[in-house]
Amino acid sequence: MHLMVDRLRIGQVPVDVVSFAQALDAVEALVAAKQGGFVFTPNIDHVVVADAQPAFAQAYQRAALCLADGMPLVWASRLLGRPLPGRVAGSDLIVPLLERAGRRGWRVFFFGAGPGVAQKAAEVVEARFGTQVVGVASPQVRLEDAAQVDAIAREVRAAAPDLVLFALGAPKQELLIAALGERLRPAVSLGIGAGLDFLAGTVKRAPPFFRQHGLEWLYRLAREPRRLWRRYLVNDPRFALILWRTLRARGPT
Repeated sequence: MHLMVDRLRIGQVPVDVVSFAQALDAVEALVAAKQGGFVFTPNIDHVVVADAQPAFAQAYQRAALCLADGMPLVWASRLLGRPLPGRVAGSDLIVPLLERAGRRGWRVFFFGAGPGVAQKAAEVVEARFGTQVVGVASPQVRLEDAAQVDAIAREVRAAAPDLVLFALGAPKQELLIAALGERLRPAVSLGIGAGLDFLAGTVKRAPPFFRQHGLEWLYRLAREPRRLWRRYLVNDPRFALILWRTLRARGPT
C-alpha cells in the first residue's frame, strides 16, 4: 500500500514530505487499512548504502512511508526545491506511536535488539501506555537462511499484531522486512534501529541540542568510536556526491 503523499528522491531513496503529526496519522492510516506496509526512516547512511546495495534500494522502493530521520536530509530537500517540514526521527516517533497504539487497542510485536531488551521495552510501554505487546523475539537473524525467515514470518503472524517494530539496525532490518514481504499482512512493519534500546533505557539518546542541530552522529561517534568511525568518517561523506548527482539529474529549475 502506498499513501497519497508528496515524495522526493535523494539518490536511490524516497523521502515523504510530511510533518511529524502527519507521519503519525499516516502510520495510523496504514494500520486502519489492514493492508500491511513498510515504514522506513532514512538518514544519510541509508542513502549511501542504497547507492551501493541494490537489494537495499529495492526494499526502499516498496516502502509505503519513508520518514526523514536525519537533519541532513531536511537540508538536502531545500536544495532540491521540495523542502521537508522537518525531521521525523524514528526514535522520536516511537513513544507517541505506542501511546496511540495503547489508545487504539493495537496489538504490537517487538523484534530485535539484544537479549532481554525487547522484553524490558515491552514492560515499559505496557506500564506507561497500556500498549498491548503480544510478542517479543530477539534471534540472531541470518538473511540468507530462507527457513529462518519463514519461521520468523510464522511466529509473528501467529501473534496477530497490528504493528511490528523491527530493531535490527540498517540495512538488516529493512532487508528482513522486505524478505518477509506480504506475509505479515495486515500488520504494518517499522524499522526503528536502536528504538527498543531507548525504550528499555539500555542506550541513551543524544541530548536535544545534538539532535536539533544535526549533530547526533557526532554524539554517537564520541560514545562508540570503534564501531562507528568508518560509517561516519569514511562512508557517509559519499552522501555529498549522491546529492550532487541528484541535483544534476533534476536539471535547471
